[in-house]
Amino acid sequence: MKKLLLATAAGALMAGAAGAEEIKLGISLGFTGPLESMAPAMQQGAEMAMKEVSDSGLLMDGSTVVAVTGDSTCIDAAAATATVERLIASEGIKGLIGGMCSGETIASLENVAKANGIVMISPSATSPALTDIEDDGLFFRTAPSDARQGEVMAQIIADRDIGTVAVTYTNNDYGKGLADAFAAAFTANGGTVTVNSAHDDGKADYSAEIAALSAAGGDALVVVGYVDQGGSGIVRGALDSGAFETFVFPDGMVGQALEDNFGSEIEGSFGQNPAAEGEGREAYLAMAEAAGFDGSGAFSAEAYDAAALMLLAMAKAKSSDPAVYKDHIMDVANGPGEEILPGQLAQALEIINGGGDVDYVGGTSVELVGPGESAGTFREIQFTDGVLEVVGYR
Repeated sequence: MKKLLLATAAGALMAGAAGAEEIKLGISLGFTGPLESMAPAMQQGAEMAMKEVSDSGLLMDGSTVVAVTGDSTCIDAAAATATVERLIASEGIKGLIGGMCSGETIASLENVAKANGIVMISPSATSPALTDIEDDGLFFRTAPSDARQGEVMAQIIADRDIGTVAVTYTNNDYGKGLADAFAAAFTANGGTVTVNSAHDDGKADYSAEIAALSAAGGDALVVVGYVDQGGSGIVRGALDSGAFETFVFPDGMVGQALEDNFGSEIEGSFGQNPAAEGEGREAYLAMAEAAGFDGSGAFSAEAYDAAALMLLAMAKAKSSDPAVYKDHIMDVANGPGEEILPGQLAQALEIINGGGDVDYVGGTSVELVGPGESAGTFREIQFTDGVLEVVGYR
């Protein structure tokens, strides 16, 4: 009898092991390009969620998760497409965290992911064009649409009694989408946009653009750009020429590089980027600190949440097949169910494995609406004594 029991136990262990697999998730971010300073903390956030799930041993019979990274460049659609093709064809990924910028995200989705049936969850692509894109139910994002950010930015400016602004935007899907959304909201609130003009990234001299913006005038300059590229070039040119003293910065400009580049030169300037407050964010920041990186960077928590949602959906579906688990992402993202914060992914897996429901809150107060995008909370920032500080949430 004892031998029979031992044989049965061994058989059960072998059956459990047979169900385990190594699941590869791709991370496609702009490790070079106009937002390269933001990419490392985003990668670390996503990988922290993957490690948390792997270490739990609770995902589909002890399956482990491996990150495979690729450089989207953020702005080169062809390079991003080639990167995602490699991750799918050569690495065999089961899902993709990315893209990072809107244009390359659209290209990767339409040219590669849809054709291969791969789920994408972007932590930072914010163009309104992605709301209604034909995605076969494969695309989600943990960052809110710029249609919402435009409204928030317009209200923040109005609350500071600024009635006229000039707007410059990086000449791509992200820049134009956000600039137009903001202009519509600002004028609807009674404000005046003196000019709404594009700038190209990669230029050594922005004096012509600054001259046009200065001629139009305004109480502040809204810079819808990239902090590691033309956006900072515009700010430097405006400061050196004295064209503007006060700047408004949306998400693509809000990062440590902004403080490092300008500090006290942009005293009193302000802006916003997607971020939540509360217990979930505090838990994420503490976990990131323990892991040795700064989790307060733009879109880092969104990247953690993107990876967590993908893996919890696999657990719910009992499958790493994107065609199967894609239909469960909304289930784990929203109620009803036990609320799950960063650091509680093992608890979430226990609940799911037991047949229960979870409501993933994460580090960014996740609530997916419509076609699978974040409803959105924004933190308001301003420069005081040369330091970027958080002054509230909206």
